[in-house]
Amino acid sequence: MKREAELELLYLTEKLKNEQLPNGSWSYLFETGIKTDCFMIVLIKALRLYKPDLLNSLSERIARKQERDGSWRLFHDQEEGDVSTAIEAYYALLLSGYYEETAPQMIAAKRYIISKGGIRKAGLFTRIMLALTSQAEWPSLLSVPIEAILLPKNFPVNIYDLSVYGRANLIPILTAAANKFKIKIEGSPDLTAMEGNREEPLETYRSSEWRGLFGMVGSGVQLMAGGPGRLRKDALKKAETYMLHRLEPDGTLYSYFSCTFLMIFALMSLGYDREHPVITKAVQGLINMAAVTPEGLHMQYTTAHVWNTSLLSYALQEAGVSGSIIQKANRYLRSKQHIQYGDWVIHNPKAAPGGWGFSDINTMNPDIDDTTASLRAIKIEAAENFQSREAWNKGLQWLLSMQNGDGGWASFERNAAPPYVHFVPIEKAEFIISDESSADLTGRTIEFLCTFANLNPENSAVQKGIRWILKHQETDGSWNSRWGICYIYGTWAAVTGLAAAGYSEDSPPIQRAKQWLEQHQNSDGGWGESCKSDIMNHYVPLGTSTLTQTAWAIEALLCCSKKITPSVERGIRYLISHIRKTDWTSYYPKGQGFAGQFYIHYESYDFVYPLLALSRFIKRANEGESA
Repeated sequence: MKREAELELLYLTEKLKNEQLPNGSWSYLFETGIKTDCFMIVLIKALRLYKPDLLNSLSERIARKQERDGSWRLFHDQEEGDVSTAIEAYYALLLSGYYEETAPQMIAAKRYIISKGGIRKAGLFTRIMLALTSQAEWPSLLSVPIEAILLPKNFPVNIYDLSVYGRANLIPILTAAANKFKIKIEGSPDLTAMEGNREEPLETYRSSEWRGLFGMVGSGVQLMAGGPGRLRKDALKKAETYMLHRLEPDGTLYSYFSCTFLMIFALMSLGYDREHPVITKAVQGLINMAAVTPEGLHMQYTTAHVWNTSLLSYALQEAGVSGSIIQKANRYLRSKQHIQYGDWVIHNPKAAPGGWGFSDINTMNPDIDDTTASLRAIKIEAAENFQSREAWNKGLQWLLSMQNGDGGWASFERNAAPPYVHFVPIEKAEFIISDESSADLTGRTIEFLCTFANLNPENSAVQKGIRWILKHQETDGSWNSRWGICYIYGTWAAVTGLAAAGYSEDSPPIQRAKQWLEQHQNSDGGWGESCKSDIMNHYVPLGTSTLTQTAWAIEALLCCSKKITPSVERGIRYLISHIRKTDWTSYYPKGQGFAGQFYIHYESYDFVYPLLALSRFIKRANEGESA
């Protein structure tokens, strides 16, 4: 079996060599369903842009992904579809001009939407988009005054309590909402027949906690100097400045689709003409992120060049690859290290820049994951040349400075998890406005610090991280995660971190994790977990295996035992027999962005993680032969 594993390893490495771009990066797809495709059509029509080819390409992909019952799914095993996605798709297809209301697929979509309660059952972002284009009223939740962004950082509730992602979306929303801004798109359909009967406000809007929080914001605003008119003017100016000061070189806001989409409408609500250079550049920035998928053209939420390249450079090095392919990749990574301050400095004022971001566009919003991944990739070079060593030192210092007070690591900021997040009447609000410590970020950071930065496991930062990990192990032995699907991902990250910190196969946390992983192995030798896990908040099997999740489980199990166990052998056999095959599981989301609404298919994952798992297995097999 070792020989077969070596052959598949060679297949993967040759494929990756051939698909590396001239600049050293890999541009594998970051696919997030059809939401961005739908919103792009809405934006094009709202701005009265002439983009017939783009409209046609996007609408074709949306139509291809419709189910027979008229719905659209967020993931393959979502039995009843998703009403928000169906509303977005129905609206976008009609706006595109390529589909009529009388078409069979549109009739089926409308029937499905009405059967699920209509527009009033849509998620918050869908309803905001509809409000912006005169298809719905502004949600009552957004009666939070724009003046709230003027509250100082020392006030119990302030805009900088929120995650950077929450701020970047919420400030444009509050700006447009403050002006009750709406655009009437010429020739747009009338969706009122699908409105539904849900009355607002919801019960959660009337909860005592939310009323108290809302009242505190209102009281704080009233205490500020200046009359209502002056405060409103100052707040809108601050919102405008916030957005303009966080534009990336390509014109997008933080390189994210949703923030940029909302910013464009917010700026128009402030009086910007639709042809203003800031708006036209932002639109072009979004268009530049389009990518071809098997179903057609897709508007990526952002690009994933840095993430892809850092993971693949490291995985290839673990597979024994060296030379120009690694040199080019690492040269690219060094060029993408951040040198300017971002919002992360608000909660971390003494630290200097040095992290990495996710996309090739991102210059000011680094994250923990991309920083540890990039540092892993340049580790060997850092010992050999000054440029890499300098980049390494800056990155390591930034990473250490970002540890949360609870001992864990979050994604973008430190200590940006407000205690009132669960009072906010938005389902899964923690995914929007909070940046909490998580097992995947904390586990991988511990693994990096102990294995690559050579920190002693007794180091205080490592010990704090370990305590966080141990505290958050589930009773069944698994760990949940923030960015992956879901318990397999979290368990892999936590176990590899604990093992790097010296936890042996006999330690209770490792034993419990090992048992959990083995209990959830499929009969074909692989592992597979459903996106339903992060909705249900417990493990839900997919019913079939996937390459990526199998690789995560194998790597974790190799950390749980010095020997190659039967479970690992069966998992490796699954990888060997499936690496060159393609089916629906190849495109099944292995990442999450927003539970129940936003899932991610990383095209690179089926290369990165099988490569790592096979490399680990071969190394362990060689150690056994030499023992």
